[in-house]
Amino acid sequence: MKYLVTLFWAFVIGQAVCYLGGALQSGTYNFELSTIISLVVGVIAIITARFVSPKKTEA
Repeated sequence: MKYLVTLFWAFVIGQAVCYLGGALQSGTYNFELSTIISLVVGVIAIITARFVSPKKTEA
């Protein structure tokens, strides 16, 4: 479930960033490209968090 939430927020924030970035540079907004980029960044964040998180040790 946490992976779906991560991908959802990566999608939403990625769309906002691409839209605002295009508007600031007087460019066009490409939904498909920004979707691909935001989901790839979300997957990279998931993979990075998996390797960086500390291991749980039992006492």
